[in-house]
Amino acid sequence: MEQENQETACIVSDMSDMVVVDLHSAVKAEETEESLPGAGHSQLDITQALSLNEDSGEDSGTDHFSSEKSGTRLQRCEQHRGGSSSLPDTFQTGSLLFYERFKAYQDYMLGDCKPSEVKAFTADYLDKAMEPCDWLALWSTDVFDVVVEVGDLDLNDLKACVKLVLPLQYEIRSCEITEESFNSLLEATQHKVPLLELQVLYNESGDFDQTALTLEHLRFFYKHIWRQWDEEDENDDFDYFVRCVEPRLRLYYDILEDRVPAGLVAEYQSLLQSCSQCFQQFSELRGGLSADSDSEIDNVSMVEGLKLYDQLETFKRKLQIIENPLLRYVLAYKGSSRRQCVQSRGLRASGVKVVHVVTASCNTIQLQSLLTARLLPLSSSDDTEIQFHRDPVSAVDSCHQGDMVIILPGTYRVSSSIFIPDSITVEGFGFPDEVVIENQHKGDSFVESTGADVRVSNIKFIQHDAVEGILCVRQGTLNMENCVLQCDTTGVIVQTSARFTMNMCDLYGSKGAGVEIYPGSISSLVSNGIHHCKDGVLIKDFANELDGMPSITMENNVIHNNEDYGVILVKPGTGEEQRVQSCEGEEDPAVQSADDQQEQEAPPELPAAKSDSAASQLELAGTNSSDGDAAAISRKWQFGRQLSRSKEVSCSRAVQDLMEHQIFVSVQENQFKWNGKGDFGIFFY
Repeated sequence: MEQENQETACIVSDMSDMVVVDLHSAVKAEETEESLPGAGHSQLDITQALSLNEDSGEDSGTDHFSSEKSGTRLQRCEQHRGGSSSLPDTFQTGSLLFYERFKAYQDYMLGDCKPSEVKAFTADYLDKAMEPCDWLALWSTDVFDVVVEVGDLDLNDLKACVKLVLPLQYEIRSCEITEESFNSLLEATQHKVPLLELQVLYNESGDFDQTALTLEHLRFFYKHIWRQWDEEDENDDFDYFVRCVEPRLRLYYDILEDRVPAGLVAEYQSLLQSCSQCFQQFSELRGGLSADSDSEIDNVSMVEGLKLYDQLETFKRKLQIIENPLLRYVLAYKGSSRRQCVQSRGLRASGVKVVHVVTASCNTIQLQSLLTARLLPLSSSDDTEIQFHRDPVSAVDSCHQGDMVIILPGTYRVSSSIFIPDSITVEGFGFPDEVVIENQHKGDSFVESTGADVRVSNIKFIQHDAVEGILCVRQGTLNMENCVLQCDTTGVIVQTSARFTMNMCDLYGSKGAGVEIYPGSISSLVSNGIHHCKDGVLIKDFANELDGMPSITMENNVIHNNEDYGVILVKPGTGEEQRVQSCEGEEDPAVQSADDQQEQEAPPELPAAKSDSAASQLELAGTNSSDGDAAAISRKWQFGRQLSRSKEVSCSRAVQDLMEHQIFVSVQENQFKWNGKGDFGIFFY
């Protein structure tokens, strides 16, 4: 019987190991399919193995590090510095996924500690997770790399007691160091070196995998998460992980995956450097003050210290805004550094206007056609020149006010944003599907216009992975005609005080709104197709009376197959309006289908005439708005969440006539078809 129990225990143990190995393989396979930029293979965190093998009768929070080492298998990191390195290999730990670091910091290293407790919690984590002695490491600094053996740990100071491994294995940079020099250096530091400078040497046994992983978590934390001023926060009662670690970790991976505009990344790094310098100056000044001194020098220093403290708090608040994913775009981002450098050039001093021709190559027939159709009429006078470019970005960057850019057929893949600060004309010489500009960079918007009178026509724009959208009209006027906009994130953004005209264009694929209109802007959408976006047209009505309402013209557009609404208004609302909006799926008595209204009387909440009017106006403003009376009906259009007539009305209700708000100058002859949640919607915030 005892032998059978032992065999059963062995089988269970083997099955447990197999589950761990299979899970590790699955994680690696998943990462191969959806790997992060710059990331290699995933390292299985011990928390996954623990969740499979933990015994409900044991405390898994104390001794899991030793029991689950066999479930962690890290890859080898080969040393290739200088092409041929004599140093032994280390563990590959630098490409962990977000959730692996998140779980390690939340569950094991930091938990719910306060800022002042971080060092104590970290020391306790290292004590449980690391081998205390007898392991080899690569001591890596800016000057040298040398192999050492760890004999003991000083966790309170985050240091290790080491000795050189003989024969000596090392590499040096920019100076000559001998064995005696290494020994002298170790004696000067009492043979203690920072744990952050150690990398565990690769060992196939698996005994030191967890030590290598723990050192990686420690190194990453102090390099990318911890700030010198964190432990001096006056309010020490908050959860450090929730307040600081999680948002900074998310920001790091958002930057790694190019989800943050390059300009915002540069701004964050600049703020971080300025804040570090300010804290250093403040600490030095504070350390030089005497508590009992009333000298004039100390008084002056105290005043300077107060100024530095206020400056430091300002930097910290700005950093917190950028680290908060909900606030970083709303309050922090002022535009990329390149955008801020691009300014209007105005007219050339010589008065000459230039026609910029963009082509990688062209044949004789294309050149002859270009000369006959465009260049000869434009160059009839002596004040016009012709320049040739290989890509649209360089052509636009060379433009002055009044210039023209003509793009010959072809696919132009660009790796930077296109900024248009002057009044110029950009046109494709052919049909939009023949003149294609494809965006290959990530982070910022694709095309940005600030010129007073910009015209773009006959071009297809293809967007990939941009954060801010395919086209942003920040100020001035942009007229776009006969273009195709293949979006990937946001579509067209018309910001406050900007003017935008889009005629006979096709826009699709946006994960947000196809056209996003800000307060105080003027937009004219005529004869366009807007489809297969989350929302067709999104109109923002913020609670800022200084901006005023947007002015919108919509005529002859076909808005169809959008995931949510064809047209949606986002506006501030009362608590009651927000409550009504949240009743999705409940029947609202204010609006009924046309068939129901023929058989039933209006509900008591609204007079019968008003109920009939609201329903008929919503219905006629929808898919059949191409009738001759659509212009008159649009003046009575009640802006509510209206489903198409073939769908059941759900939580729809009539609201104020939009013409009272002067949002629409003209709404007529539009067609709305197959929009997921309805043709018109309103969202209160």
